[in-house]
Amino acid sequence: MNASDPAEVTEISKSRAISHDIGTDEKVPVVDDLTIDNAPPVREGSIEGDDYALEKTAPTDEELATLRRVAGKLPAAAYSVAFVELCERFSYYGTTAVFVNFIQRPLPDQSTTGALVPGVSDWSNESPGALGMGQQASTGLTLFNSFWSYIMPLFGAIVADQYWGRYRTIMSAIACALLGHTILIVSAIPQVIESQKGAAACFSLGLVIMGVGTGGFKSNISPLIAEQYTDDRPYVTTLASGERVIVDPAATVARIYLYFYMMINIGSFVGQVSMVYAERYVGFWLSYLLPTAMFCLCPAVLLVFKKNYVLTPPSGSIYGKALKVWGLALKGNWSLNPVRWFQKSDKDIWAAAKPSHFGDNKPAWMDFDDAWVDEVRRGLMACRVFLWYPLYWLAYNQMLNNLTSQAATMKLGGVPNDIINNLNPISLIIFIPIFDHIIYPGIRKMGFHFTPLKRITAGFIMAALSMVVAAVTQHYIYKLGPCGSNANHCIEVEKKYTNISVWVQALTYIMGGISEILASVTSLEYAYTKAPKNMRSLVQAVALLMNAFSSAIGQAFIGLARDPLLVWNYTVVAILAFVGGVGFWATNYKLDAEEDAMNMLPDSNFTHHPAEDEERK
Repeated sequence: MNASDPAEVTEISKSRAISHDIGTDEKVPVVDDLTIDNAPPVREGSIEGDDYALEKTAPTDEELATLRRVAGKLPAAAYSVAFVELCERFSYYGTTAVFVNFIQRPLPDQSTTGALVPGVSDWSNESPGALGMGQQASTGLTLFNSFWSYIMPLFGAIVADQYWGRYRTIMSAIACALLGHTILIVSAIPQVIESQKGAAACFSLGLVIMGVGTGGFKSNISPLIAEQYTDDRPYVTTLASGERVIVDPAATVARIYLYFYMMINIGSFVGQVSMVYAERYVGFWLSYLLPTAMFCLCPAVLLVFKKNYVLTPPSGSIYGKALKVWGLALKGNWSLNPVRWFQKSDKDIWAAAKPSHFGDNKPAWMDFDDAWVDEVRRGLMACRVFLWYPLYWLAYNQMLNNLTSQAATMKLGGVPNDIINNLNPISLIIFIPIFDHIIYPGIRKMGFHFTPLKRITAGFIMAALSMVVAAVTQHYIYKLGPCGSNANHCIEVEKKYTNISVWVQALTYIMGGISEILASVTSLEYAYTKAPKNMRSLVQAVALLMNAFSSAIGQAFIGLARDPLLVWNYTVVAILAFVGGVGFWATNYKLDAEEDAMNMLPDSNFTHHPAEDEERK
């Protein structure tokens, strides 16, 4: 073999990488459990990269079924992306944490900023406020904000996948979001806040602009962090203990998103706690200003570390081709009956959409290979999985509005009503390392393959149980309160609260946090691992879009977001989340059996058009 011939080296490395002969004398790296280094990215066809591939042996079917799977080491570049997400979530949740009080509660007596006034306000149980529009208005506007922020990722995904690439799109989205944040600051300054209509109009404009930026950011930052891990095939290695294990890219991506989500919640927790006290003691203008300042760190960090990132270039007009492929697969197979349609969406119908099916007569637009068709099919299956998520997010969204209002009617003991929901990010910060180091490895050692779809199903059920707890809490608020089922009127007009400690809500928030680890974190993982490599932002956006649909559904429940119907509100949401979990598993359990096969699809050569490779300039 001529070692100077990269093509020859590449061909041999490929044959070695897929070898199932585990009886050879190949050198197998010995490493510590869960600290397996990720190889540095190298140019395709380089000898250095192929020598690295020579050290890896793909697992046989028997090894896949019997060997324990471990995650690799997180790449260094991913940490800077995670910090950027922390800053963005600090700014987003730090701002939105005070929305309910800003919209719902009136200005406290003698206040010009929305903050409580020393010597005038009841610091034990009174809440800051500004617009005084009531609970239904606050629920409606917060749901609109959620809807808008999660429908805009589709726009960000299209721009990133086809035209600008993820990095440029993220930077542009940050600029847009900063403009929205600035307008929110203006809506809360004393000169504006005195006019309810003017402040409300300015606030609404800020929401719209900030949502555009948030959407463009969210659909691209999640794929960006996972792309820093460059291994995409499982391989067998030996631990220092002598145990042979499989280094599983899917497990590594799952770990990346666990800690990515933990950084989200660190940012969320610090932002929410600090801004809640800022609104309480200084005013809403400060609770909008500080998150904006924190957000300014995002572009600075991304600029400094850009040279270290693995960046996927835009791929040109690929969405149209994907739709044509889907159309060919459905030709003669589609049905208005969704059940029948889902049943037919299997591998067999996709053979008719592959270039090999047409041979020399394939259309000119078919400049891709058969492997890309398989990737499109896999991505479509992932999008089908996400269709049940609106029922999950319906339960989660209660923590952003109604549960904050519920807290205000309980015995606060000097604690702001909108700080209690920080028990949710606290529970995530605590439980994510526990799940990563104890629960998930323990389940794997037991021989149970806790696949993404099984985790998601468990997440739905846990979310339903958290809403059961919320319904029971609301029942006792009505039962024991001084005004019966008029709890909000009681606190706003008569300044009386139910003698139940607000910390009773802890169980609801902790269970909700565990449900997020199982369902929300896994949705990020599933969207990334199942999407075609040149459509990852789009599939991520579809996953996020389900939150927008949930917000739209939530608008139908605004009529229940008032006394004396709040028990029914939480009960109905609990039922819907449980039904969603059952329906999710019933429609996807067959797909669950394909998990390994889908993760190990052959790589497609259809990645991007060199003429459109702007990302690497």
